[in-house]
Amino acid sequence: MRIAVTIFLTDETIAPTRLARELEQRGFAGLYLPEHTHIPVERTTPYPMGGELPPEYGRTLDPFVALAQAAAVTERLDLGTGITLVAQHDPIDLAKQIATLDHLSGGRFTLGLGFGWNVEEAADHGVTWRTRRELGRDRMGLMRALWSTEPTAYDGEFGSVRASWAFPKPAQKPRGPVIGPRTLIGGAAGPKLFTHITEYADGWMPIGGRGLTDTLPVLRATWADAGRDPAALQIVPYAIYPTAGKLAHYAGLGIEEVVVQLPPAGETEVLGVLDEYAAYL
Repeated sequence: MRIAVTIFLTDETIAPTRLARELEQRGFAGLYLPEHTHIPVERTTPYPMGGELPPEYGRTLDPFVALAQAAAVTERLDLGTGITLVAQHDPIDLAKQIATLDHLSGGRFTLGLGFGWNVEEAADHGVTWRTRRELGRDRMGLMRALWSTEPTAYDGEFGSVRASWAFPKPAQKPRGPVIGPRTLIGGAAGPKLFTHITEYADGWMPIGGRGLTDTLPVLRATWADAGRDPAALQIVPYAIYPTAGKLAHYAGLGIEEVVVQLPPAGETEVLGVLDEYAAYL
């Protein structure tokens, strides 16, 4: 099983370059970074995990800048977002960032995308909360048009783009309905999420990885009904705290990659946790 890591990298934690080198040297599969542009002080949206919102949420580094640094000092380490808040981006700009990172890293980028939980953060980006999923789907369609081999126009509900020259292209080749880098969608299990996954993604990134015994058969049935290749579906439990039993359970479900959680801490603490996790490699 491939074991990658995720961490809230901030202005107070271990540096991206130091962490990336250590991960590759130790044999970890990848580095995934979360995204929050800002956290409004007057936020009324409750923290999904309960309690007070941890301070690192308001201090996160831009994931694409940090991952570009990580790409520059590694050769094999996969790089990903967990997750990109697609609805909060200009899709033309985001398509360029993603294609550039995938190109420069030699196809090592995974676009983990999601729809967010912070109503106030999204509102500052002009996002209407009740339509954020449809907006995200529309922006993925626009980006796929820009990533297409030939100039392709897109006219969607929320945005459009003329047939355009747009290079570089992502290094990863089109597969089925997916154009662009490896794409995983995060979020809670449900019919709407599973439909999005079958329409424009390579698989699911379930946060925390709980309840998969019951939900995976439903997703696999939805995937097959959409005409997708059953062998191509990828499930990557995200932000988990590993145990031998948990990893064995995932392996029994046919899961080949997990993303384990690192603390948002300085170099000494983070490297100490990597030493503990190395037992699972």
